Amino acid sequence: MTVVKLGKTGIFSAKNAFGALPIQRVSTEYAGKLLKKAYANGITFFDTARAYSDSEEKIGLALSDVRKNITIATKTGAETVEGFWRDLETSLKNLKTDYIDIYQFHNISFCPKPGDGTGLYEAMLEAKASGKIRHIGITNHRLAVAEEAVKSGLYETLQFPFCYLAGEKDISLVRLCRENDVGFIAMKGLSGGLINNSAAAYAWMAEFDNVLPIWGIQRESELDEFLSYNDNPPSMTGAMKDLIERDRRELAGSFCRACGYCMPCPQGIVINNCARMSQLIRRSPSAQWLSERSREMMFQIEKCVGCGRCKSKCPYGLDTPALLKQNLEDYKKILSGEIHLD
Repeated sequence: MTVVKLGKTGIFSAKNAFGALPIQRVSTEYAGKLLKKAYANGITFFDTARAYSDSEEKIGLALSDVRKNITIATKTGAETVEGFWRDLETSLKNLKTDYIDIYQFHNISFCPKPGDGTGLYEAMLEAKASGKIRHIGITNHRLAVAEEAVKSGLYETLQFPFCYLAGEKDISLVRLCRENDVGFIAMKGLSGGLINNSAAAYAWMAEFDNVLPIWGIQRESELDEFLSYNDNPPSMTGAMKDLIERDRRELAGSFCRACGYCMPCPQGIVINNCARMSQLIRRSPSAQWLSERSREMMFQIEKCVGCGRCKSKCPYGLDTPALLKQNLEDYKKILSGEIHLD
């Protein structure tokens, strides 16, 4: 089993960590089954957030009896000190614990620092001094904020999107974390579902010894795949390299990562699916994306008024309205038979 040391936290974890965002979509009973099976098979790092509806509660119900054996990372999206303490107390209650191993600012638009006038970092320090949290982390989708946090010396972990579609700037960020002994937690290892070969994703991630990937798990079959890599980690083969290069050519660049920070849309458009439909429909079973429900979702794009809210909130600087229109045009051609899917 490959083990990762998470920077100066001193936390060790198997190269597999459990991303608990998806378990908000399944029943409490099924989520508990997944969480318990993950723990029984060597996964000890569980990442969640106050924003993931009942994800924290499901972890608390399933794993409170083994609390001392696991690492829990959760997040607050609070922008005020009052909101910070409210979120923290709620998380502690939901997780059925009296401390959180890594408490993270959740995709905040700036890098909180002592004396910046918000009081947020001071609240983190107070929470740590009182024993309610053990380590201070930050998550982000903005490269500039991430780099500032790492260089500041104030953060013990950074959570950032990282997968084999990453560019050189993202890889440099991983190196920066190593140089500063900041633990790097990799989210979006499958790029929101666009990467459909988990073995290749794992093998590529394995080349970075300071990176801890958290895999979003919703189905037992997904969990089983990643558990199999504990004892039989995939190695980078020529065939995998070829697959990765093909995916880079097809997907790298201006594509929607499905982070969801553009939402909600005032016109009810499901942006984080619609803006990447051209890729989804070609890389996963197309039937689900051609259903009546999916058609209604896609044609909602016609209600776009070009307000630009989604574009202004995109951490990747995408022209989201243009992407939506491009994807709708492509979708219409698929429906009409002008474009045939293999």
